[in-house]
Amino acid sequence: MYFLETAIAIFIGSFLLTYLTIPKIIGVVEHKRLMDDPNQRSSHSSKTPTLGGIAFYCALVFALFFIKDRANFNEAIYIIPGLTILFIVGLKDDLVVLSPGAKLIAQALAICFIIFNDSFTIHSLNGFLNISEIPYYLYLVIGGFIMITIINSYNLIDGIDGLASIVGIVIMILYTTIFYLSGEYFFALIGITLNGCLMAFFGFNISSDRKIFMGDTGSLIIGFVISILTLKFLALKPTSYSELPFLLENAPLIAISILIVPLFDTARVFTIRIANKKGPFSPDRNHTHHILIDFWGLSHKQASFFIGFFNLIFVVLFIVLGSTAKNLWMVVAMVAIVIMLGYIFFRYNYNYSALKQRMVLKKKVNKITGVNQEGSIKKKKKKTKEKKE
Repeated sequence: MYFLETAIAIFIGSFLLTYLTIPKIIGVVEHKRLMDDPNQRSSHSSKTPTLGGIAFYCALVFALFFIKDRANFNEAIYIIPGLTILFIVGLKDDLVVLSPGAKLIAQALAICFIIFNDSFTIHSLNGFLNISEIPYYLYLVIGGFIMITIINSYNLIDGIDGLASIVGIVIMILYTTIFYLSGEYFFALIGITLNGCLMAFFGFNISSDRKIFMGDTGSLIIGFVISILTLKFLALKPTSYSELPFLLENAPLIAISILIVPLFDTARVFTIRIANKKGPFSPDRNHTHHILIDFWGLSHKQASFFIGFFNLIFVVLFIVLGSTAKNLWMVVAMVAIVIMLGYIFFRYNYNYSALKQRMVLKKKVNKITGVNQEGSIKKKKKKTKEKKE
């Protein structure tokens, strides 16, 4: 079967499997009362079914079975164990909260199946910042760090309706295009599979009557797949870049631009938490999407589409720049944009207690203003009566 026919079949199959599986998951979750209870930092106000990631796991495993022959290094056999580990850990974390340390150990075990496969070995950065050859032991450190960072970054942005889905869809479209143009059809089909899952899930995630969250079960799986595609992108042979619309040396910066939303948000919240003498994984409402909702007054859908659109525009900008600019100027441009974003999102106090104080203060001001307005209206009416008399 040719790529186009396979891609259509995989997309339709993953979409339908996810679309038909999620209502069953909602039914079981509601029957067993495994709902996600809202707390003071939640963006939802009612109990909501979770575990939507179960559908992602099923669709990915089925897809890997059918496309495994397109892999050059038996990558499917290495991906499935890692997926399974994170599926089990995510499922347990959704049902019984796990410590960050336990999840990190599980993630490290899962990525071992990937970084020891020859297909993902990064031999060189092709002149990025004048770095060429990379020793194998250094690749293991860099590859492991990249995957751990991406998995947790994506997990952290799953905080409002639709955001993780939209950002995931944008990332998958970009990686699918890159791997199609570079001739890595196995990885392009993985991107298409996950896009089918996310598009089917998105409708339920933003629904008012059939809402479900992907939970850690879903966010860990998607983050794992994104980290795999990122590592493979950086491990492409120089000849594979001939059809790509940017210079070979700019590949690492293109990867960062594709992942700018989860990476920037994670760096930002970690900095704030450490500055406030808290653990980097301690929960709060300091995420970028929380700011857009709590301070900028956007709805969940508006914030999600705004961030997704920004992600897409950011990548297009760096692909255009990366087609001609040397990586030093690309680095300068990226640092400048990140500093600008940092100024916009760091110059306010966004911690939850400050937000609560502002809300209370706003209510008091509105109440006092309302009383004053009511008093002034009464005084005006009284004066007009006296004049008439």
